[in-house]
Amino acid sequence: MPQSKQRELDYHQATKHSYLSVQLDPNYVDASTQPSAFKIYPKFYRRVKLNLNNPSHSFISLTSTVTLEKMYKDGAQKLRVNPSAGALYPTEVYVQIRGIEGMVNGIYHLEVENNCLTLIYELIDDGLENYIIPGKCINGFIFLISCVYYRSSWKYKDRSLRYCWLDSGHHLGAIAASAYIHDKEIQLIFDFDKLALNAALGFENKEFITACAISGAVEEKKIRHLRLKVPFVCGTDYFEANEFIESGYQKTSLQKSRQQKLVHPQFNFDRDKFFQTVWMRRSCRRFHKQSISQENYWRILQHLAQPIPTENLEEIEIYSVVHQVRGMTPGLYKGKHLIKAGNFSEKTGYLCINQAIARDSAVTLFFVSDYINYQTAMQIAGFLGQRVYLVSNFWGIHCSGIGAFYDDETQEFLETNKDVLYAMAIGT
Repeated sequence: MPQSKQRELDYHQATKHSYLSVQLDPNYVDASTQPSAFKIYPKFYRRVKLNLNNPSHSFISLTSTVTLEKMYKDGAQKLRVNPSAGALYPTEVYVQIRGIEGMVNGIYHLEVENNCLTLIYELIDDGLENYIIPGKCINGFIFLISCVYYRSSWKYKDRSLRYCWLDSGHHLGAIAASAYIHDKEIQLIFDFDKLALNAALGFENKEFITACAISGAVEEKKIRHLRLKVPFVCGTDYFEANEFIESGYQKTSLQKSRQQKLVHPQFNFDRDKFFQTVWMRRSCRRFHKQSISQENYWRILQHLAQPIPTENLEEIEIYSVVHQVRGMTPGLYKGKHLIKAGNFSEKTGYLCINQAIARDSAVTLFFVSDYINYQTAMQIAGFLGQRVYLVSNFWGIHCSGIGAFYDDETQEFLETNKDVLYAMAIGT
């Protein structure tokens, strides 16, 4: 096995759950110590309030906006268009805007809590392009996803390395959904000089860039690196370093992903209904052991098979445990192929650390991969997870992502030697 691949496997291996590990470390946390979930730049920075009647503003806002505020005894929880493990929201969004009427050319931080853009860097002859796609200029938008990892590691410790990347992939899926609604194409980019960009954006060790999405006209033109370093602003009110996460991020950022030809997906949703789906998307907390139609299940699989708009791709294979789909034999499937028949609902619930949603769903999906780049693979899994959410919800089916499962036992049950990255439960 190549040494680089072995290092990649070590990070997955080191974050595995087993029945014993979960019993020995149930991982209780004090909710009152949760770090801040919103990054705010100082008040003297220039801000642009996002006007939803402005198409460019609306496009940006819908990538990250708060869609529901729920009150609990410990305070308000603000839910967003993108799901997040434990509703901890480690991801942040930065957007470079160039050549858009009425907006200063610059790099902005998307301040989700207040629905505004904060100008953190004004462009002259420089920009983000030389870190991401050297020799080209993007007239339009460059979205950067970052992770303030302590928001997640506060609760999930080392395994939050997975959750940060899954959340990043979901956030890319939210950008793709907003692009579809606003009739724009995007390209996802995973292989670029993330470490240099982290330094230029002043992130120190407390935040890191995971992925990029570009939307706009590509021009052959050399753009300089950023002239100045952006001043550091911490994304949490306090911070505790995790060397395992920092090492895993840095090493996987240097590893190239598999390459493919760029192909854009072709969807045909009613855009008004799809907008409502994006706005109303929620993670299901309980299923009622009811069946779904085979037609709707096939629709979900067909949309999952649509191309992912990137040249940096790690292939994801999808296994499904069918519990209750009308017209289908219950059992374990790979795509539409039945591997073994049986009622595996109790087994699936057990594998997902005794979570009832995995047992009571109509179908539980498992994403597996034989990746080269672990970071890219996890983000692709999250991106596909966002598709599952939106396509399911569009057809009236509930959905929930599941990041916790007994890794080795799940792999054995699926009869695969590939790593299990993510699970999704759908049903009613």
